[in-house]
Amino acid sequence: MHRAAVPARARRGLLRPLPAMDLPFLILVLTLVGFGLVMLYSASSAVALYRRGDAWAYVRPQLLYAAMGIGAMWAASRVDYHIYHKLAWPLLALSLVLLVVVLFMPEYNGCKRWLVLPGLGTLQPSEIAKFAVVLVFAHIISLNHSRMESFAVGVVPFALVLGAVAVLMLLEPHLSGTVLILGIGAVLMFVGGTGLRWFVLAGVGGAGAIGAAIIIMPDLVPYAASRLSSWLDPFADPLGDGHQTIQSLYAIGSGGAVGLGLGNSRQKHLFVPEPQNDFIFSILCEELGFVGACAVILLFSLLLLRGVTLAAHAPDRFGALLVVGFVVQVALQAVLNIAVVTNTIPNTGISLPFFSSGGTSLMMLLGEMGIVLSVSRGET
Repeated sequence: MHRAAVPARARRGLLRPLPAMDLPFLILVLTLVGFGLVMLYSASSAVALYRRGDAWAYVRPQLLYAAMGIGAMWAASRVDYHIYHKLAWPLLALSLVLLVVVLFMPEYNGCKRWLVLPGLGTLQPSEIAKFAVVLVFAHIISLNHSRMESFAVGVVPFALVLGAVAVLMLLEPHLSGTVLILGIGAVLMFVGGTGLRWFVLAGVGGAGAIGAAIIIMPDLVPYAASRLSSWLDPFADPLGDGHQTIQSLYAIGSGGAVGLGLGNSRQKHLFVPEPQNDFIFSILCEELGFVGACAVILLFSLLLLRGVTLAAHAPDRFGALLVVGFVVQVALQAVLNIAVVTNTIPNTGISLPFFSSGGTSLMMLLGEMGIVLSVSRGET
């Protein structure tokens, strides 16, 4: 039997027939998006009503961005992921330019992390930088895999990219974003075949870089010192640096095993600062308890596990590295956020993927998941 002829334009376009995408990964992503939207409304309704007179003020734009993000995910899943070989360096250049531009923006909560887009909201250049770093690292490694053991190929280009991005992000300052990008880069280098001895050298170099940063950017010292002291003893300054952490711990402790019930948080009523952003997980723990917290952790763990499985069966090395980079980004960011709200690490200001308010972040994230789904189709 002969298959019906498919027009050339259809074969090349978004509507061309393709192998099926990975359904378990898609279900996990959509579950996280739906769960995140429900929790965002519950966590943000009180503060939104107080600040803007509208309980839906944070959820309404997030719903729009989620819809656009799902559309972007579908489109990205149908695009041949090999096109990102050509886009890797231009996107990195764009992200570096935006990271410079954002340093001239007005401060918000002591940081310069957002570009204001009139009529569209805000854009966080670090989100583009994370995406670009994954693309560039996957591009370099896939083209030079046989030479990754050498210092010139396996270390130098990655150190230059990470160094440039990290310095610009530290100037914002954005410590959590810097740690996240360094972590993503390290994982990709390890998976890509960089010699283990160079990681030891990187540790020494990293310590030297921190020392140099303290000398060159002395403003970082009081910022980091205040975060460290409030982490070690948040109750030493309960109305200042320790306030956010204390209220977060109260919320988590109040939840118990099964929580107070969806929508019944007490701490979201102007006790926990920014419950719609970095500390949404503490509200989730208060309302859904230990069981709800474990459910969220399980979802992120399954997403990581499924992503690793897809990477292992990817058609080529470039696809595998893209999948590893994007799922590790989600998992590592979730770990860092949960560690912050539980006071396991100092408060560094990092959002919870799929849950925290932030339209451009959600769209970028869903676009990245679309690339993972593109790889899962198995086209070479």
